[in-house]
Amino acid sequence: MRNVLISGAGIAGPALAFWLRRHGMTATVVERAPEPRLGGQTVDLRGAGRTVVERMGLEQAARDRVTHEEGLRFIDRRGRVRASFATDALDGDGFVTELEILRGELADLLHQSTREDTEYVFGDEITGLTDTGDGVDVAFRTGSGRRFDLVVLADGFRSRTRGLVFADLVRTRLFGLYTAYFTVPREGSDGRWARWYNAPGRRVVVLRPDNQGTTRASLSFLLPRPGLERLDLPAQREFLRRHYADAGWETPRVLDELGGSPDYFFESVGQMRLEQWSRGRIAVVGDAAYCASPLSGMGTSLALVGAYVLAGELGRHAGHIDAFRSYEAIMRPYVDQAQKVPWIAPRLAAPKSRAGIGLLHALAGLAAGPRAGRVAARFTNPPSDAIELPGYGEH
Repeated sequence: MRNVLISGAGIAGPALAFWLRRHGMTATVVERAPEPRLGGQTVDLRGAGRTVVERMGLEQAARDRVTHEEGLRFIDRRGRVRASFATDALDGDGFVTELEILRGELADLLHQSTREDTEYVFGDEITGLTDTGDGVDVAFRTGSGRRFDLVVLADGFRSRTRGLVFADLVRTRLFGLYTAYFTVPREGSDGRWARWYNAPGRRVVVLRPDNQGTTRASLSFLLPRPGLERLDLPAQREFLRRHYADAGWETPRVLDELGGSPDYFFESVGQMRLEQWSRGRIAVVGDAAYCASPLSGMGTSLALVGAYVLAGELGRHAGHIDAFRSYEAIMRPYVDQAQKVPWIAPRLAAPKSRAGIGLLHALAGLAAGPRAGRVAARFTNPPSDAIELPGYGEH
C-alpha cells in the first residue's frame, strides 16, 4: 500500500487525500498553520469541479453551506445599479453561480470528510526532501524525519516546499494586480447580492454576502509597482488606506475595518506555469503547480479536478512514473485553457478614468440583457467543463 505525504491542507490537499484513500492508499497531510485555515473569500463550484464533488458524494453537504448569493451587481459612485447578473445569467455559469461557497467552508468540508482515515499534522512543514529512488526521506521543521513512498506538494501559489524540488522549473506570470481580502461587519445595505464598484485609477471594491452574518470585502487595484505583497502588515494596511482614500461609495466603511479583520490576506495576483509537475517520487497539484489566478474563475475547479485525476492515475498505474506522466497528459490541456487569461482582462475590469468606468457599465448592461446574454456567455464563462473526466471505478 502506497504511503503518500501531502503538503498543504487547503482544497487540493484534502481532496487528494480523499481520493487516495478511495484507491487504497494511505495519506498524511502536513500543514504549516496550527489548525485548519477556515478564512477566505467566496469560491464557486462549477463545471468539472462540481462533478468531482458529486462523485465524492459531497454535493448536498456543499449545498448546505452555500452563501445564498443571488448574483452580482455593478454599482456606480452614487450606489445606483448599472448592471445585474443573477445566478442563472450567462447560462448559469457566469460571474456568480448557484454553488457559491466560502473557501474556508469548502476546506472544512473536505477536512471533515477525510479526518477519520487521514493523518493530519498541523503546525509543521517540510524543510527537506531526499528522493532515494525507492522512497522519499522527509525532514520537518519540528526536527523529526519520516519516510514516504511519494510526496505531493499542494501548498499554494507561493509554496515554500516547491523550491526544494522545482526551483529551476518555476515560471510565473504576474498581471500588476493586487488584491486584499478580509471580512467586515454586515450592514443593511449589503443584501444578498455581490456588489462591484469601480473607482478611477484602476481601483475596485467588491462586497459579497456570506452565510455567517458578515460580509466579505476585497480591494483590487492595478499598479506597476512590484513587491507590495512583501511589505509587513501595518505597511500594507497604511498603503491601502492612502491608495483608496478618495475612492468614494462605501470604501470608507471598508477601510475602517482593515485593522480589525482576523482573516486579512493580501496578494499579488499571478499564474504559476511549472514546466513539469513531477520529479521522481515528488509531484505537485493545484495552485502550487498551475495556479491560473482568480481572474480565471477556475482555481477551485483545477484543484478538485487535479486531485481527482492524480489519485486516479496513481490507483490505475503500478508505477508512479507512469501515473505522474498520465496525470500531466490529462490535466495539461485543461490547465492551458484555464490560464488563457488575456493581459487586457484586468484592465478592462478596472478602468483608469470615469469615462472608462462608464463604458464598462454600458457594456455590462448590454451583456446582462436577455438578447446578449448567450453571446456574452461565450466570452465570460470560464472553460470549467473543458475536460472529459476519466472514470476510475470510484463508484
